[in-house]
Amino acid sequence: MKVMKSFILGSAAMFAGAGAQAADLPVKAKAIEYVKICSLYGAGFYYIPGTDTCIKLGGYLRADALAATSTDFDAANAGVAGARNRLSNYYTTQSRQDLQIDTRTATEYGVVRTFAELAFTWRSGTYSGAGTTAVNGSTAYTSSATSQVAGGGLNIFYAFIQFAGFTFGKAESQFRTPWAEYPANSMELPGSGGWDPVNQISYTADFGQGITATVSAQDQVPHDQVAIWNVSGATVASNATGSYGANDIGGSRAPDLIARVRVDQAWGLFQASFAAHDNHAAYYGASEVTGYPGDKWGWAGQLALSIKNLPTGAGDSINLTAVYTNGASRYNFHDYLGSTFAMYGGTSVPGAYQSLGLAGVSDSVFVTGAGQELTTTYGFNGGYTHNWDPYWNTSIFGAWAAVRYNNTAKGYICGAFVANLALSSGLAGCNPDFNYAVVGTRTGWTPVKNLTFSAELAYMMLDQKYASGSTVTLPLQSSIAKPAATYELKDQNSLVLLLRAQRNF
Repeated sequence: MKVMKSFILGSAAMFAGAGAQAADLPVKAKAIEYVKICSLYGAGFYYIPGTDTCIKLGGYLRADALAATSTDFDAANAGVAGARNRLSNYYTTQSRQDLQIDTRTATEYGVVRTFAELAFTWRSGTYSGAGTTAVNGSTAYTSSATSQVAGGGLNIFYAFIQFAGFTFGKAESQFRTPWAEYPANSMELPGSGGWDPVNQISYTADFGQGITATVSAQDQVPHDQVAIWNVSGATVASNATGSYGANDIGGSRAPDLIARVRVDQAWGLFQASFAAHDNHAAYYGASEVTGYPGDKWGWAGQLALSIKNLPTGAGDSINLTAVYTNGASRYNFHDYLGSTFAMYGGTSVPGAYQSLGLAGVSDSVFVTGAGQELTTTYGFNGGYTHNWDPYWNTSIFGAWAAVRYNNTAKGYICGAFVANLALSSGLAGCNPDFNYAVVGTRTGWTPVKNLTFSAELAYMMLDQKYASGSTVTLPLQSSIAKPAATYELKDQNSLVLLLRAQRNF
């Protein structure tokens, strides 16, 4: 044992000595890889250390406050916002941190690009509920403290790969314009293909001098679908909210097919877009044996024009968009904009409790045993922006959109509408067509680079086409505390103020 102990201790001493000697020897320092600027793709790009890939990080932090609406960036036109009572918000708020990640790598086949935009958003909420609690023999209103209250969420706005003219993943629709429904504003406007990016496979051919042509197949769920109404399934409750039937959309059968031609040069931009959309309904009834209507393809066309650097001032611009749809209403009333409207107001009609503006948008309508009748919409939006100086700018903007049902579709809707809501003027006074318009102005102040404070005022108008003086009888709507009563059908409007502070980086 003494021999073994001496051997172990001696070995330990030998290695310790060797370590000490090695520590005294000069060692060559490991090379430090500094982050290098990548000038190939513009300002803000850096090489990822150890690679030939360039990366750029950016984004913004935004704080919004909206007055006279319960909805982000939209008018008080439905639900508790449209009810205009003690359930409606006098203000709504939102905060958002946006992060953009852009990578690019030069290859023998061209640049490989990936782009992602993530947004962490917190929104204030509102309350709805039901009259279910008995108090002294009567029914009391009970608020729901679940899905309508404030909450946060993660949004993935963009996530795509670009290579050799192809785009794979979630990117802006190839139908839309660069400004989408924001020609000079932040509030949601009709008359365009919308902003919301969508999953797609696209190819863009570049002919030089800013001239490009694109073809695309993009996911239609839910980006490009509004509603396929089975009017045979209409109820009193659904009609009272502007939904004129049971939504009867079936599973996806074909993507939306997009074609676009664009000229983007120093003077401005011109664009023509076309989309084809398959309307695929489910069944007439609760099971397969009830049958179904055949598919019908709808379409949308759009023309857009932007004029830059107007003589009114440096950086001044005008953006204009016009769109026409048949069976593809989302290309006008996009998925960030409401598609059913129920707005309440005052009345002077004797016996009426209040007035009500009702309207609804669909891709098509049908009844049991019949085929789909496609819905037609058309509209435009536009905006002019003037820069007073490097710190201040003001814009004016407007939009107008129309929804039109053919005579067969009107017969389906009005038959159910009159039967369910007891329209006082009967079929002769029933017309589900309507117009939707917005006008407004925005002023922004940029005291330092990339920090902007803005105020935007928008006035929304709902022009419904039911006969003047007509009334309907509605049931109790406990979620918005509206009583069972007679209501005058009447045009409505809404005024919304948006205040914003945004820091870009």
